[in-house]
Amino acid sequence: MSETKSHLPRLPCACASLRRAARAVTQYYEEAMRLTGLRSSQFTLLQTLSLTGEITQGNLGRVLAMDSTTLTRTLAIMARSGWIARRRGEDRREWRFRLTPAGAAELKRAYPLWERAQAEMQKKLGKTRWEALQQIADEVSSALTD
Repeated sequence: MSETKSHLPRLPCACASLRRAARAVTQYYEEAMRLTGLRSSQFTLLQTLSLTGEITQGNLGRVLAMDSTTLTRTLAIMARSGWIARRRGEDRREWRFRLTPAGAAELKRAYPLWERAQAEMQKKLGKTRWEALQQIADEVSSALTD
């Protein structure tokens, strides 16, 4: 894929640039998955819980680098929808979350639209840039969440 000049101005701040990119990616996925009724944050949580199994809220927040307030609010909405279940951990202050069968079904229903969005985004970026994006995103997250 050939290099194209961006129609957006280069921002001098890594935070501003990454937040702009994150908002663009979020809007892209939410539009692609609009028919499911799921927000991208909800899909991410369903997908993460399907990969991790039961996990504490604290560890889930660390895995996703999500603040506690946003995570608590999103988990409550998803629990009301019956997609996740929660139980007290060994420490009574701790909550543990897991995917329910209804949540697994919701994830399965949304998965083809997510896969299509993934494939389209990879096509837009090209395989090399797509793989570099994945690697850099993981490296940035790891470097800043330790």
